[in-house]
Amino acid sequence: MPRFSVIVPCFKVQGFLRECLDSVLGQSFGDFELIAVDDCSPDGCGAILDEYAERDPRVRVLHLPENVGLGRARNAGLPHATGDYLFFLDSDDTLTPGALRAIADRLAEAADPDVLVFDYARTYWWGGTRRNVLAHILAEAPGTFAVSEYPQILDLLMVVWNKVYRREFVTRGGFAFPPGYYEDTPWTFPVMLSARRIAALDRICLNYRQRRQGNILSTTSRKHFDIHDQYERVFAFVAERPELASWRPYLHRKMGEHCLDILAKPDRLPPADKPEFFRRTAEMFRRHRPEGAPVDGEVAVLTGSWTGYRLKRQAARAGREAARRAERARRAAAARARTGWTALHAHRPLDENLVVYSASSHRGLLGDPAAVYAAAREIAPHMRGVWVVRDQETAAQLPPGTEHVIVGSRRYLEVTARAKFFVNDVNWPGSLAKRPGSVHIHTHQGTPLKYLGADLLNKPGARLGFDVPQMLRRADRWDYSLVANRHSELVWERAYPCHFTSVRTGSPRNDVLVNGGSGDFRERHGIPADHTVVLYAPTRRDYRRGGHVDRIDLARFAADLGEGHTLVVRLHPSLAGGPARGLGLAELARRRIVVDATDEPHLTDVLLAADALVTDYSSVMFDYALLDRPIVVHADDWPAFTASRGAYLDITAEPPGHVSSSYRELAWLFASGAWRDEESTRLRADFRARFCEYDDGRAAERVVRALLLGEPMPAPEPVRIPGQAAAPDALASA
Repeated sequence: MPRFSVIVPCFKVQGFLRECLDSVLGQSFGDFELIAVDDCSPDGCGAILDEYAERDPRVRVLHLPENVGLGRARNAGLPHATGDYLFFLDSDDTLTPGALRAIADRLAEAADPDVLVFDYARTYWWGGTRRNVLAHILAEAPGTFAVSEYPQILDLLMVVWNKVYRREFVTRGGFAFPPGYYEDTPWTFPVMLSARRIAALDRICLNYRQRRQGNILSTTSRKHFDIHDQYERVFAFVAERPELASWRPYLHRKMGEHCLDILAKPDRLPPADKPEFFRRTAEMFRRHRPEGAPVDGEVAVLTGSWTGYRLKRQAARAGREAARRAERARRAAAARARTGWTALHAHRPLDENLVVYSASSHRGLLGDPAAVYAAAREIAPHMRGVWVVRDQETAAQLPPGTEHVIVGSRRYLEVTARAKFFVNDVNWPGSLAKRPGSVHIHTHQGTPLKYLGADLLNKPGARLGFDVPQMLRRADRWDYSLVANRHSELVWERAYPCHFTSVRTGSPRNDVLVNGGSGDFRERHGIPADHTVVLYAPTRRDYRRGGHVDRIDLARFAADLGEGHTLVVRLHPSLAGGPARGLGLAELARRRIVVDATDEPHLTDVLLAADALVTDYSSVMFDYALLDRPIVVHADDWPAFTASRGAYLDITAEPPGHVSSSYRELAWLFASGAWRDEESTRLRADFRARFCEYDDGRAAERVVRALLLGEPMPAPEPVRIPGQAAAPDALASA
């Protein structure tokens, strides 16, 4: 008996079917059967299914003699299912890599619940990906529960394909799909209300394809009237079970909201049929209203007429347009006020002891600016340091006593108009005008491996949505550019052809790595003191919209490292808020298979805790080299990466340690111990000599003394390096 029966109904999806089937058959967890139902499809679906069945015994194909529709095609597959759990997968959607393994592990952990709800991501025809905005409901769910104990679970999309169902539970309950559109509705509500034990999995297991055309529910048709019959089935199910009577008010409101949503969609109903749809919905809403149930908010329109509904919709549209006009006027007035406020203070002298700091687009005390700020408080306590933060939430996370302003506020305008010094690791907003005599110190964010600035002009994919000329105009404000090595000096001068002075200070944030800092990262995350900590820090990919590509199976890598090892994962900051963590990292961290360090504010704390670094093309390798600990470069897509983004050096030819070009090679390096052999030590020494030459633990002090206080430093002195005109490959070999 297999663990899963994956039932895939197919009708007119020949262009997507192979991708769907491959996503199932390519799963690392192989204990499943795939029951494909050819719903008398007029295209090549049947032949494709037969082809797959011939070469994989896990595939069984049912050819229906006539088209019966999506719901009844699923019903046709049910009697043939022998798995412990049923998985209904639509034939234009796909499973994410490792999905079945993650679901199987969660089912075992939850002791075989009746239903398991998992997460999904919408994948758009134009290449975009968006995670379910209510994913937090899954993350916050208790171990196992009934809907009465955690009703928030019903706020998720009530569809059949974001869940798996214990077959015995489905059989005992007699659940089946009705004919017509919206067949998920009379399946999911009865199933969820009947289940005694539900579990949640905070992991994206399915890609929900958003087709440009061809989606059944986006087809203009009277078939959308089927929604009324589907909710009649739900109400009948509840009426037969007195123990579910308390759910009638919820279902009554849900029905009203669902029908109004269909009515509001421009592509669902023929315009001439909309009045009838409204009247039928209103009649059904009145008939099924439980005694005493409130009728307020959006659904209140169903107590009135079609004319009243139309007038309210028109008023709402007019209100939204008026609000948009008012917002535009408010912004224009605010811009004029900012200009006037800045001009008022521009006539006042600069405050020679005022330093304004910002880091990572106003995200708090981070990186090089934070290190300079700390050094200035010690060396030059008379200088006033003010941080620019993006919002009140960020301000609340600042250390007590940290003076700050919110970007764009009146206080921000006042402080930035008077400050003598500005320290930042990214560009200031374009609205910030540089006053004569002010000093802008740009720290950057590490040693560059990937193309940046003007070098992106010949990389259209990498600069998608990135205005290079505007960026260079902002960089024209720089007075000093901090560098940690001559490689960076050459790159910054080439990538940012602006009038600044390169200063060989080293990286202030890395002083703690050179000077032997300590942290409590291991203790906070419960990592045993005797464990070998392996940090995996991948970067983003410009050849994939959204930037995230799963290069290795984290669960497999953690298992292959073996006992006595802890795998720590830190995603690129630009991926922290997207779907990347939902593709397995969040769930693996919950189960303590890996430690997710993506949200750690200080990268140096993570680096200090790691005994080895595995990365691909992240600049973190240049920082970690200061610790003189083993580094492995996992470069399995180096040609694609360099073609799409560009690189200033061939990291596979001049690496800081061993290079793997496949997961098999990566696993072998750790299994054999080669990751820390003599060759690894030699490569790391050469790398450190080239890229860590100015990092001696005094970088922040140099910045404060030489650039803020104007004191001479014994070495190195600020040096002006002429702009480079070499070609990228010549620069890489310099």
